[in-house]
Amino acid sequence: MAIAFEVEGENGDALFTLRVRRGEGMAMMTMDWKKGEPPENFVGFAIEFQPPDDDRFQALSNRISFTAADGGVDLETKSSRLSPIQKFRWVHFPRDAEVEGDFTYRVAPVLMDDQDLLSYGEPQTAAIALGGETYPEKLNVAFTRGFVSSQAFVDYYGAASIPTLLPAKADEGLSFVPTHPKADEALNWMGFEARRAILDLLDQAVADKSAQVRVVAYDLNLPEVVERLEQLDDRLEVIIDNSGTHGHADSPETKAAERLAKTAGADNVIRENMGGLQHNKTIVVDGDQVKKVVCGSTNFTWRGFYVQSNNAVILNGEPAVKDFMAAFDAYWEHDDVAGFSKSPAAGVTDLGLDGVDAQVGFSPHNDDNTLLQKIADDLAGATSSVLYSLAFLYQTTGPIREAIEKVTADDAIFVYGISDRKVSLESEKTDGKAGGLDLQKPNGNVSPVYPGQLDSNVPPPFKAEPSGGSGVRLHHKFAVIDFDKPTARVYLGSYNFSDPADTENGENLVLVEDRRIADSYAIEALRIFDHYHFRVAEQEAGDQPLTLTTPPRKPGEKPWWDSYWTNSQKVRDREVFA
Repeated sequence: MAIAFEVEGENGDALFTLRVRRGEGMAMMTMDWKKGEPPENFVGFAIEFQPPDDDRFQALSNRISFTAADGGVDLETKSSRLSPIQKFRWVHFPRDAEVEGDFTYRVAPVLMDDQDLLSYGEPQTAAIALGGETYPEKLNVAFTRGFVSSQAFVDYYGAASIPTLLPAKADEGLSFVPTHPKADEALNWMGFEARRAILDLLDQAVADKSAQVRVVAYDLNLPEVVERLEQLDDRLEVIIDNSGTHGHADSPETKAAERLAKTAGADNVIRENMGGLQHNKTIVVDGDQVKKVVCGSTNFTWRGFYVQSNNAVILNGEPAVKDFMAAFDAYWEHDDVAGFSKSPAAGVTDLGLDGVDAQVGFSPHNDDNTLLQKIADDLAGATSSVLYSLAFLYQTTGPIREAIEKVTADDAIFVYGISDRKVSLESEKTDGKAGGLDLQKPNGNVSPVYPGQLDSNVPPPFKAEPSGGSGVRLHHKFAVIDFDKPTARVYLGSYNFSDPADTENGENLVLVEDRRIADSYAIEALRIFDHYHFRVAEQEAGDQPLTLTTPPRKPGEKPWWDSYWTNSQKVRDREVFA
């Protein structure tokens, strides 16, 4: 029996609706008022959850509180029953999300009287299973956490802990050893499901002595990956990119290639870059006991696992293995665009996942099988929504950028998006911000965001956050179209949605037309958007601390929820997700 990926609260006496969606290691709750507008003394939602193996409800916490009695900022993180959530959706990460069974969520409206006393309305309750694979034995979506720049990271491991957890430079990756006292726990937290899924598959490959393993790696500097590949001996064949600095004699990619040549044999290791980059990050395991593939955006590096927002998709079964094996063989034979683009691997093939409509295509393409314009046309044809997290989008031009701008300008289409941001050398001199993100708001405005911008000047109750080192932080390459429709679909892979990705680089691009998968990526897009949108709010607030809003008590004051009924974009946000 299939596990539900969306459930609803069924309390007819409650004044609001509740929908809970299953994400990957997370759950998203969305609420809406049933009739008309909430009362003015409605000050948010109290959210509690009950894990599968517990008989008690635990309240989610909120760092933002009402103004303290002395008029200052309350520095204590409180239960959402005392500091309610003033939003109509919320993403929750239970620390034990993999536990089998249902997580039960209980949400209640919180009211405040003239004396600031709180009371609670009729709650909604809904239960959903979060653990396990997205589609057991077929397809599993896994994400890295990607939030080194976060209050949770600071709470758990400290703002100054980065040098004890991550190498300062990529070239130091293969020899770096973490010294943080909680390094194992921290890396597991940072790498989240993607790290576990990739390492688990490599462990399975080592254990299945019949398994042949094929790996294509762009960046490769993570010891826990290279050491597992070494254990495969001559059952491994690997292609490692040699573009740019990767080809240097002292690069980690070159060092990894030398190490693997000793264990797998020199004939089983090659270097290539196609017409630009060999940008794939794929693992294929073909054995008597294990037949699985890893693809997605996650590079096998410290940053790929532990700093960046990335995804990894694990595909099961002979058809998927056959497709990726054929692509590997074509790359092995052709380190050139002309040769590979004419091979059958450059076409689009069905992944053969029973009950899941999924296809894969490999780059580079030629004029006869190019995919970029087709993707752009699909994005431009969205009827409901587009949610995206696209690395390098605002550093490139072309049909995808044009399609995103087109749907953003269409009031009928709901759009949220985020991409990494390239700043000029001049702006680096003036504001000290090297790189960052662009946050595409639904109103079409693009706001710059800098991970780690919560620095020593951040007002309480928040703490300064680490920057997470240099380089790209957001590395996803996915777009979700019409996630709330039967036609929901997701484009994902290593493919950067650009001309070079389509016609020059070695890439994989997967199209999945499925509501469950669309929900997984939609929730990921929203949790990233909300995380960095908060940074925009902090930036715009300046030195004024963020506090919860009390009911209107003076002429002209508005309740916190007013914009969700008067601002057209916030109205859409509330209605689309609830």
